[in-house]
Amino acid sequence: MSSPRSVRLSDDVLRRLADLAGRRGASVSSTIERLLDEALRREAHPGITFRDGPSGRRAGLVGGPDVDEVIRPLRGVQEERHEDVVAAVAEMTSLTEAQVRAAVAYYADHRDEVDARIAANDRAAEELEAAWRRQQEVLAGPSR
Repeated sequence: MSSPRSVRLSDDVLRRLADLAGRRGASVSSTIERLLDEALRREAHPGITFRDGPSGRRAGLVGGPDVDEVIRPLRGVQEERHEDVVAAVAEMTSLTEAQVRAAVAYYADHRDEVDARIAANDRAAEELEAAWRRQQEVLAGPSR
């Protein structure tokens, strides 16, 4: 639920907001809300940033991979019952333990968002593999 709020912004900030909203095909209001939400998340989770990409906007480590790209191997390490999960993931991904902990902290607070991204990536990978298999069948030629 949202309710109207009055906020005073400088003309320069309003112009830049309108430009950004226009480039993204969004309203100024939704752009302000997204930027503010991301700023609050960054404040709560130092080391996390947000980036655009072909699959949409997502949380990632500053100078590192997306959060979901840290959580996926973390799940595998948990299944293998490693004694120090953070150290094992850090070694596997060439990240520092601090970076792994930053991703875990973000995931703990935004589990649904990260799980949805992992599921979407899994579906995309399955679709790409199926397309590759179909192409290989075509390239192999008719069966004899």
